[in-house]
Parts: sequence; structure tokens; C-alpha cells
Amino acid sequence: MGGSRTDALVTGGAGFIGSHLVDALLQRGLSVRVIDNLTSGSVDNIRNHRGNPRFSFLLGDLMNPEDARRAVDGCRLVFHLAANPEVRTSSVQPERHFQQNVLATYTLLEAVRRVEGVEALVFTSSSTVYGEARRLPTPETYAPLKPISVYGACKLACEALITSYAHNYGFRAVIYRLANIVGPRSRHGVIYDFIQKLMRNREELEILGDGTQTKSYLYVDDCIRAMLLGLEASRESVEIFNVGSEDWVNVGEIARVVAEEMGVRHVKFRFTGGVDGGRGWRGDVKQMLLSVERLRRLGWKPKYNSLEAVRRAARELIRELNATHTI
Repeated sequence: MGGSRTDALVTGGAGFIGSHLVDALLQRGLSVRVIDNLTSGSVDNIRNHRGNPRFSFLLGDLMNPEDARRAVDGCRLVFHLAANPEVRTSSVQPERHFQQNVLATYTLLEAVRRVEGVEALVFTSSSTVYGEARRLPTPETYAPLKPISVYGACKLACEALITSYAHNYGFRAVIYRLANIVGPRSRHGVIYDFIQKLMRNREELEILGDGTQTKSYLYVDDCIRAMLLGLEASRESVEIFNVGSEDWVNVGEIARVVAEEMGVRHVKFRFTGGVDGGRGWRGDVKQMLLSVERLRRLGWKPKYNSLEAVRRAARELIRELNATHTI
């Protein structure tokens, strides 16, 4: 990269959360490099930054050591968001999740170790590392961590690798355990799925599980604010923060909100009944609510509660997808 310095690398920066992070970093005046293989991300999410001299894009795959080295070279901060985001498929495609989450993280860490100059690495982990937590809201200190999905297990493995590399190779690490993050540009998850299903059939909506799955949903702008604040405030070699709203909403209520926002009346909700006591799929955590007290003490609090975040996200996704004729 010619030895020039870049403030921040964002892996997966063409994806949902990653592209919003890129927006925020550029707005703060930082220079930003993105690496993305565009498996789940889209150049449309970062197209508006073309021509910005503080922005650069690298089409590459973190499982390729040379791509990882080129991406990290000259970067002061590394935001690692690249991952396979589909929790539901992890039980049927465990090898793919291991490769795209754990192996890719290891390859990135090796690049960070070999390329001097990285001061801090920020990692987006997941609430799924807690598994079926017996304490709700769940604090960062909760133990033992027993993920019930392959996705959650992979995220926990990444946390362990990052922690050990930070201690051994002299950079700080900030790990965020995210609740369900929602908002524009998202192309997976329950809200997106419901919109797609209702566009195909406005008479009936299939809902996986029994509809009582209840979780925390956070609007993406609140998530980005939390990530940047936690990084600025962190002082330890490794810091872990929960990121989520302070309440929760169930899947049945989300279905109602999406139908309302789409103007669909008299739709019949058909619950599949699910597996293992009403879960949407094997490995689905049925109840999740994170304690965000650590971030609150730093002065952060979410602008939107779970229901408001869901409604806002649904409204924006409907508008977005209608504009691109993808629904």
C-alpha cells in the first residue's frame, strides 16, 4: 500500500452494520479502507463514498492471507465485522461458518501480528455466545458461556483468539456482544424475512416457531454510537461490552408491526410451532436481553427501544426495497 497510513480498516465494510460504521468514521474525518468479498455485502452500500480521497475499497477475502495482509498494511485501527451472519444456517453448514468466521478471524489476526502499527482491533461478537442465559438481563460477566448454535460457538472462538493475540502481540481489543441490530441495508433477519414473505403472499404470513421468542432489538445508529464510544473509553488490553436495547419484543409483535407498515390488513399468521419448545430453528435462543449497564456508565443509552427500532427498520427497509424493485 505504498507505506501510507490509513486510520481504519473495516472488514465486511460493504455489509449492513459495516457500511453504517464506514459512514460514521468518514463523517468523523478518518481515512477508511474496506475489505469485503461481497458475499453478503453490496457495493451499493458504500457507493456514495466513491471519489472520497479518504476512502478506499479492496475486493478480497480474509481467508486469503495475502488479502488480509494487504488490508491491514498501514492501518491504525481494525474493525472486524466480516462474518457469515446467518445464525439459522450454522447448524446445517457448520464447516462454512467455521471457515468464514473462525478461520477468517485467525487469518486476520496473523496479518495484524505480522504487520506493525495496529493499535486496536474492534470485533463484533454476538449475544449468542451466552446461550440460554439463566440471568436476564445478562451482564458481560455471566458464566459459563454455553452457546447453543454453531454461529455462537464460532463467535466465542473468535473472542478467545482475539483475546490471546491482544495479550501476546501488543494491541488493544474491544469486543462487542451485539443484540439483534436492525435498520436500513439489512438483508437478513426476521424483519427482512417477513417483508419478503408478505410481498409474495399478502394473505398469510409463515412465522417460524411459536411466536413467543422474545429478544432485544437495537437500531443500527444506536449500535454505531455504542461501538465508537466504547473504543474511545476502553483502557484495558481487552474490553467486552454488551450492545442492545433495554427491553425486548416477541416475534408475533414484530409480524404485526411489519404487516402494519406494509399496509397489509387481515393477514393470517401461521406459526410453524418450531422445534425444541417453540424455537424458530435448532440453536435459536428463545429469550435474550442483555445488560448494557457498562455502556450506560460511559454515557451511552439507546435512542429507540426495541419496538421503535423494529418499526423504524421495517419502514425504511420497505421503502428501500421498493426503490430497488427487489421485493
